[in-house]
Order: sequence, then structure tokens, then C-alpha cells
Amino acid sequence: MRPTGPSNELLRETLNLLRSKARERPLWGRVAELMSRPARRRPVANISKINRYSEDGDIVIVPGKVLGTGYMKKKVTVVAFSFSKQAAEKISRAGGRVLTLREAVDQLEDFSKVKIIA
Repeated sequence: MRPTGPSNELLRETLNLLRSKARERPLWGRVAELMSRPARRRPVANISKINRYSEDGDIVIVPGKVLGTGYMKKKVTVVAFSFSKQAAEKISRAGGRVLTLREAVDQLEDFSKVKIIA
């Protein structure tokens, strides 16, 4: 019988980390659930969608990849599994921060302005 699940080692390690942190913060469990979907159903968000649904100072979590289509005009912290090069540049130019999920698990403390875009 073949093993199932993601073959990407970094993705597997990130999922295990999120599931272990889910005991403290159920939010990480929901993010892990969205990321463990098959690759075709994993969330992908464009910059324009993040800009539309966020306010200055928000923390936006995308349990997948952030792509660079659109404009970013707000200073937000964007957390995702991966970013396109163009998306990371646009977020930084607008005054926002780019964090991977692994970094966010350790650095985020205030969860009052967190939004999940899936």
C-alpha cells in the first residue's frame, strides 16, 4: 500500500508543527486542516484579495500560497506557507511584513486581528 499525504518534506514538518501547537491555539489546527487538503484544493490568494478583505494592522493567514496579482495598499502582516517573489515584494513595499507559517507560530502573540483567507 502506498503512503498517502503530501510528499513535500517541508509541508509535512509544518503540518506536524501546526498540529502540535493546535492544543494551545485551535486556530493553528484549522490552518493545518486547510493545508492538508490535496494540492489542487489548497488555498491560494492573490494580493488583491488580501487588500480587499483586510485593514491596516491585521494579520492575514493564507494556508497555501500568496500570488502577486493586484495591488497592496495596506500595512498588514501576511502569513503563508509560500509566497511568489512578486507578492513578497508588493507586501514589503506597502509597509507590511511577510512571515512563513513556521516563523509565525513562534512570533505571533496577539491573535485579536487575525483573519484566515482561504
